[in-house]
Amino acid sequence: MSAAVHLVVTLVVCACLVTPLANARWVVRSPRTGILLWQMLASTWVLSIVGLLLSVGLARFPGSIPSGLASWSREWAHWGTVSVMAGLGLGGWLIGAVVWSWLAVLRVRRRHRDVLALVAHEHCDVPGAVIVDSPLTVAYCLPGVRATVVLSSGAVRALPRAELLAVLAHERAHVRERHDLVLLPFTALRWCAPARLAASVRDVVALLVEMRADETACREHGAGHLASALRRFHAASPPAGALGVADTKIEARLSRLAGSAPLAPVWRWLSLLSGMVLVSTPVSFVLY
Repeated sequence: MSAAVHLVVTLVVCACLVTPLANARWVVRSPRTGILLWQMLASTWVLSIVGLLLSVGLARFPGSIPSGLASWSREWAHWGTVSVMAGLGLGGWLIGAVVWSWLAVLRVRRRHRDVLALVAHEHCDVPGAVIVDSPLTVAYCLPGVRATVVLSSGAVRALPRAELLAVLAHERAHVRERHDLVLLPFTALRWCAPARLAASVRDVVALLVEMRADETACREHGAGHLASALRRFHAASPPAGALGVADTKIEARLSRLAGSAPLAPVWRWLSLLSGMVLVSTPVSFVLY
């Protein structure tokens, strides 16, 4: 039962870390580090709760969880079977939620690309992107194997050349770093966590993803041009399945662009090391 006790403690630690990490000001100074910490925290939570159910159900079998599962498969008719089946079922449900969410996003993107093929056109001033006729100032990308950056004609008219290039760099950062895959597990949380908590966590990670793309665009074109471009964007949201420069947290992004110093490397590595220690606890019990 020592494994179960350790996993319970790990779950409590995860629960206690959610709010402080969501409210931490230092995280936005290094968005990539923040994204990694959220990924490690979510992985720890999943592995801990699945491992807890398995360890309770396999308490009568000596050795690790994998060896206990092998023994259980030969002698499964006992009270612990309910807990083991719950653990295996939860693990399968979580994997299924991610796969289902991914397939749903793929369907939406496929339909959107079909529409773009009919209504979008290229523009000599914005190579590598397509233009949709709309008076709104909108920019977004459809990630994937055939990634597409989309701008509205209103954005092309409203943005000076330097600002337009900064927006394009932001969207291409989303494509290059596959931020859609970063967000996918947090989107799938709505299938297996309280809706309010799942939405809150996804919003926090989505903001860090936008800040990470901002970071890349700033290195290439300067913070001033990107900040000026963000101020020009309307409240229009990108379509489902897309990653867009317009979002509800634009003020937070502008505040960061105004002069937030990067997090010192020593603190970055210390925070990542702490996350790795946390996630190693359930891994050590579940896999060994």
